[in-house]
Amino acid sequence: MSTVTPLWAGLGGVVRNACVALGSAEGLLAICEQERITRVRAAGCNPGGLPDEAIDALLARCGRGRPDIEVFAVAEPMAPMPGAVLRHLDHHFAHACSAFLPSPFESAAILVCDHEPPHVSVWDGSGSAIHPVDWPWTGTGPAELYSQCAEVLGFAGPGREQRMEAFARLAARQPHSGPAHLFAPGTNELRLAPHWREQLTRWLDGRSHEAAASVAAGVQAAIGVFLVELLREIRRVLPMRRMACLGGSLFANSYFNSVVKTSALFDDVFVPINPGNAGLAVGCGLQASGLGRHLVTPFMGPCYSPQEIKDTLDNCKLTYQWLSEGDVVGAAVDALQDGQLVAWFEGPMEWGPRALGARSILASPFAPYVLDNLNRFLKHRDPWRGYALSGLESAVQDHFDGPRASPFMECDYAPRDRDRFRHILPGPDAMVRIQTVGSGSPPRFRSLLRAFGEATGLPILVNTSFNGFREPIVCSPRDAVRVFFGTGIDMLVIDRFVLRK
Repeated sequence: MSTVTPLWAGLGGVVRNACVALGSAEGLLAICEQERITRVRAAGCNPGGLPDEAIDALLARCGRGRPDIEVFAVAEPMAPMPGAVLRHLDHHFAHACSAFLPSPFESAAILVCDHEPPHVSVWDGSGSAIHPVDWPWTGTGPAELYSQCAEVLGFAGPGREQRMEAFARLAARQPHSGPAHLFAPGTNELRLAPHWREQLTRWLDGRSHEAAASVAAGVQAAIGVFLVELLREIRRVLPMRRMACLGGSLFANSYFNSVVKTSALFDDVFVPINPGNAGLAVGCGLQASGLGRHLVTPFMGPCYSPQEIKDTLDNCKLTYQWLSEGDVVGAAVDALQDGQLVAWFEGPMEWGPRALGARSILASPFAPYVLDNLNRFLKHRDPWRGYALSGLESAVQDHFDGPRASPFMECDYAPRDRDRFRHILPGPDAMVRIQTVGSGSPPRFRSLLRAFGEATGLPILVNTSFNGFREPIVCSPRDAVRVFFGTGIDMLVIDRFVLRK
């Protein structure tokens, strides 16, 4: 008689950006954010306490049902779940699990910098065990300080840190030196100068847009110095740990990830796919289930067969082409060379905050009006906003200065030939966030980059998330069709189906 393997569910982002990781004793099965299913940006859990729509979508894809889930694991407040075991993990411990357990390292020092107290914590990971390191912290943490600085610089509300990060990227090579004197680094506290908010405000008063960006870059640089000094002390305390893992909301910032990776304090540094609260779903699940260390790919969301895609397109009475693999890639390369925006839908959806080639909008970095097309007509963003790039690993190493790898688009880079990339740089001193594309990325996306490189000499494309204005990244074929026809996208490639306007 066959038995059904029980399931476990790790939960993260209970209040905002809810996410579920579903697995069994055999391994991790799927991951999905609630917003991708409900189409409500940053959606948290429902009043009943669960991200029901995301859970049900993953269960349906696995051919399972709610009664199969025996354990829920969470690091945020949640009411008991009738009929299931609910395991609560300490918040910082869950971040440490989310940073170390999906990493490729057998052992590592783990640093968590988060808005939640104690704001900074240090952990020692070995095998699948994670132990706290005595590291008393006093006062404001770097994640909280960064949020406060973003508010002083005029960025308010949810997502203020991301807008501040993008603004600071404009002047990354010319940071204001003043903030370095406002935030003195220490290993157990951040010593803040009296009236530091007023001083930041004075530096901004009446300044040009470029000068204000320099102040934002100076804030990042000052916090970056603190991080390097903190990690230097961690390396002294844990001399046997040659690798480091970073967790907590601060490490959603690509500048800080780059500073740590290029500091050479550790042989290698791992930043998880989502270092914030949504990513706790993975750490909670792996720890509570007993799976321990387990490599996790970004491409674990819902996936749709060619027949399911065709059924959607036919139901919408759309005209499309079904092409061979080579012709699909060739059609996309031709459109990109013509300066068109191409929506790319391939395989399982990404989970995490960034599009990595499964649900992306792509453009040529050589198109003269690429930033205008993206900011004014597609994303409705400020004209100074830049966009990330995706490039084959070897090409990124040849044309940019920065960390050795950035597979989850988690790091910033400086172009060596700024004139060649002038169309995608929003300012002369701007840096750009990059995804280094290797064997773990979707195969047709890799083929597209290679073909674009053969046609242009550079296997690198502008890559932004496939979504409508203020919407989550698309999940299903129906989502993709709606966004395609509701925006200025020129071509939709969805599996091997190609749609044009």
